[in-house]
Amino acid sequence: MDLTQLEIVRAVANEGSITAAAARLHRVPSNLTTRIKQLEAELGTELFIREKLRLRLSPTGRSFLEYAERILDLVDEARQVAVGAEPHGGFSLGSMESTAAVRIPEMLARYHQQCPKVQLDLSTGPSGEMIDGVLSGRFIAAFADGPANHPQLDGKPVYREELVLMSAKHHAPMHDARDVAGETVFAFRDTCSYRKRLEGWLAEHRVVPGKIMEMESYHGMLACIAAGGGVAIIPRAMFESLAGGRNVAIHRLAPQHADATTWLFWRRGTDTPALRAFIGLLDAPLSEAEVA
Repeated sequence: MDLTQLEIVRAVANEGSITAAAARLHRVPSNLTTRIKQLEAELGTELFIREKLRLRLSPTGRSFLEYAERILDLVDEARQVAVGAEPHGGFSLGSMESTAAVRIPEMLARYHQQCPKVQLDLSTGPSGEMIDGVLSGRFIAAFADGPANHPQLDGKPVYREELVLMSAKHHAPMHDARDVAGETVFAFRDTCSYRKRLEGWLAEHRVVPGKIMEMESYHGMLACIAAGGGVAIIPRAMFESLAGGRNVAIHRLAPQHADATTWLFWRRGTDTPALRAFIGLLDAPLSEAEVA
């Protein structure tokens, strides 16, 4: 067993296929196949379940991956310590779309100025996928809706958000969830925590919406609502940043459904100069100015 094999297992687990993992690692697919088979033979068990063109971790593979990620994280930390304390190398960051668009651009610019040797890679997606990305090792850290009570995560609250309901401009006033009954709901994939908040609000009042249409961006949600109606939940700060917001309306929700806090999460025990420098930029306490 060697570090290359551990890196291959992690890449295949994240990508779900040999071909995609090979492209990510800049290797030929046959090399990855051979190295995985050699490792499985050495361990005497299958790490992956083969399903046509895709691979998924076996139960043993999932347990093995947790240890592999710990080893790889420790090796990366050791390398950074060995070459000095100045942050450098790759830093994969995940973020919810609204946070990436509204909250962190200025901070990322400051981070680049302070840590010019760090190659920062930003990916966006629903909150649940950001958490999974940190746990799988895909991201060093990620912004997600919090808190997240997971034994393998550390984190800190960084931004407060007010969630509002977005509707067609001339929609009747919305006093409670019953005013949304039968409406088309525009939302991200079911791994989105804001979508779960909206569904929880409707379920609490035993309201059944119309169909749920999954979208990839808030811009798309706004355009669909402006053109034909429907509703979506959105952070107020994100709504205020969107061009075309004047063509739709927003409605306030009760505090228990509207109040949200964005956290930065990282794997427990991770400690690199690049991560420490990034967290350092977020050390200022939450202020009223940050309330959406």
